[in-house]
Amino acid sequence: MLGFLHTWPDGCGPEEKDPIPHYKPTTKFGARFPDEDDLGYYKYDARDCRHGRVLLGVENTKPMALFVWDLITGCLSELSAPDLGVDNYYGAAVLCAVSGCDHRICHADPFQVVFVGLDRKAVGDDDDCVARACVSLPFPPFDEWDKPCPALHLPGSAFIQPMPSVLIQDALHFMLEYADDADSVEILKYDLSSHSLSLIDAPIENSNIANASILMAMEDSSLGFAHVNESTLYLWSRLMDSNGVASWSQRIIINLRNLLPIENPEESLRLVGSVEGRDVVFVATDLGIYEINVKSQRWKKIWKRENFHALIPYMSFYNQQERVMPSDVAH
Repeated sequence: MLGFLHTWPDGCGPEEKDPIPHYKPTTKFGARFPDEDDLGYYKYDARDCRHGRVLLGVENTKPMALFVWDLITGCLSELSAPDLGVDNYYGAAVLCAVSGCDHRICHADPFQVVFVGLDRKAVGDDDDCVARACVSLPFPPFDEWDKPCPALHLPGSAFIQPMPSVLIQDALHFMLEYADDADSVEILKYDLSSHSLSLIDAPIENSNIANASILMAMEDSSLGFAHVNESTLYLWSRLMDSNGVASWSQRIIINLRNLLPIENPEESLRLVGSVEGRDVVFVATDLGIYEINVKSQRWKKIWKRENFHALIPYMSFYNQQERVMPSDVAH
């Protein structure tokens, strides 16, 4: 992890409208930021990060704008989101588009963006909405989208949590919440190979589950679901049995107060992110943000105390012998 991007909860964060995406370095790697002329007057929010690229969303633009940022070159590629009649609660992901790539250094290769949106206007009923997904054609040079997948009908109160997607083999997963039911969440799955959407039940239902849970891509290529209740971290994974039936099983229970340095035992702990394929989660406490390997239970502090909503790790390869110029150092 060379650094991370982050988002603020609604109503929090600095008042200034800084267009530069919020990037924090954790190594000597100096991220290259786009030129001011390329940045324009937008306010960018990090939505996803994978295969050496960061996907940025922009508030209040019509048509909705998406940008893919290469931190190594500073290149910023813009594409307009597909017209699916969505609001700001959408899901999006960026992926390398090269078949068979090992993703070691593919940041300059063609990429694709997956966009998942909920359309309430399509059904004309406040009690119902439809979910659709589109995949962009390999970019560059195209700014075009494939046909939307078949619609999946959902309750009208559904919305996609503004957290990064989780990639498991050929499927992307997004956390789905319901505005009228804080005790219930589901997982919206988009299958890249079949171009279809489906729902997966969460392993638990209880109070404030949505605000205290994250999805994970586990080291064994299974889908993980992590939840924190007071000081205890619970982790489930979803595996396929010999009959081809997938089910959740509880993997780990960790008392975080016995593991991490915590000053105020009454303050809530929060999960703010994970690392795909690494069994690693990020936990926000009253003393800072910690990276924890849930298998070995080893941890380290990676940042001071901040009220982040989501922490999105930037994973890539970096040659430490490479000279870092002062102008390249991350803001």
